[in-house]
Amino acid sequence: MSTTTTVLAVVLAALFLLLGSAKLAAVPAMRQAAAHVGMTTTHYRLLGTLEVAAAAGLLAGLRITALGAAASGGLILLMAGAVVVHLRSSDPAARCLPAAVVGALAAVHLVLLASG
Repeated sequence: MSTTTTVLAVVLAALFLLLGSAKLAAVPAMRQAAAHVGMTTTHYRLLGTLEVAAAAGLLAGLRITALGAAASGGLILLMAGAVVVHLRSSDPAARCLPAAVVGALAAVHLVLLASG
C-alpha cells in the first residue's frame, strides 16, 4: 500500500470519526443540520453510526485491503446520498460541495486500493 493511500485512509477515517461521533452525540449543530434537511435525530444518529463504521473500516483496511475498499465504497454511497439530500432541500450547490469532495476523495482511495 502506498504512502498516499495510507495518508488518505487516515485522513478520511479521522474526518468521519469526528463527524460520525458528533452525529451520534447529537450535538446541537448536528441536530440543526438534521432538522434542516428534514431528518429526525434518530435517523442522523444512524448516519453517524455508518460514518464511524466506515472510519473503522478504513483503518482496518490498512491491514485488510478488502475492508478498506468496502469502507470507501460505503462512503461514496453515503456522500452521494448527502448531495441528493442537500439538493432536495433546495440548498445551494456550494452546500453540497463538501460531501462531493469527500466522496471524490473516497473514490480516489478506492481506485488507489484497486490499482494496488
